[in-house]
Amino acid sequence: MAAPQAVSVGSSHFIRRQHWLDPFIAEVDVALQVLAGQAAAARPNPAGVTKLESTDNFTAAEKKHAAGLMRVNHVGEVCAQALYRGQAAASKDASAAALFYSAAADETDHLAWCQQRLRELDSRPSLLNPVWYAGSFALGVLAARAGVARNLGFMAETERQVEAHLEDHLERLPPSDTRSRKIVEQMKQDEIGHRVTAEKAGAVGMPAPVKGVMRLMSKLMTATAYRV
Repeated sequence: MAAPQAVSVGSSHFIRRQHWLDPFIAEVDVALQVLAGQAAAARPNPAGVTKLESTDNFTAAEKKHAAGLMRVNHVGEVCAQALYRGQAAASKDASAAALFYSAAADETDHLAWCQQRLRELDSRPSLLNPVWYAGSFALGVLAARAGVARNLGFMAETERQVEAHLEDHLERLPPSDTRSRKIVEQMKQDEIGHRVTAEKAGAVGMPAPVKGVMRLMSKLMTATAYRV
C-alpha cells in the first residue's frame, strides 16, 4: 500500500493516502502537456538562439520539405515519449523503469527542439499526434509484459532504427538548413546513448518478424506525418 502523504491547507494538516489512480492521472497529465505542445527542454537547443530569419534563403520547396522532415521527427519524439513512459509504467523492475524515464526526459528535450524548429519554419506538428501517442504508450505496456530483457531489447531495437532514420534525414535536409541539422545531430547522439545503455542493462535481440513489423510501422508513420 502506498505511504500516506502529509498535506497542508492553511493552518490545518491532514493525511492523504495515494490513490491507485494517481499514477494513471499523472500519465494523462504528461500526455496532455506533450500533445498541447507544452514540453519544456531541460537542455539548451543545440541550434542556439532562435533565428526567425534563418529560412530567408530557403526556396518555398526547401522550406516545405524541411518542415515535413522536422514534423516527422517531432512525431517520432511523441512516439518515443509515450513508448518509454508506457514501458516504465508497466515495468516491474525499478532500475529498468528508471532507465526508461531517463530516456523519456531526453525525448522531452527533442520534442521541444523540434517544435521550436517547426515554428521557425512556419509549420505545425502532426494532426494525428494523439493517435501516435496512445498507440505508442499501449505498445510500451505490451513490451513491458514480455519481461525486463525483452523490454530493454525493444528499446534498443527502436533506437537502432531511429538512428538510421535520423541519418537519412541528415542527408535529405536542405544543405542550407543548418539549424535543423544541428538538432537532428544531437538527437542522433542521444538515441545512440539510449541504445548503448539498454544493451549494457541486459537487452536481448528482437526476433526478425518483430523488427520487420517495427520497420513497417515506422514507414507508415513517416509517410503520414510528413504531410498530415
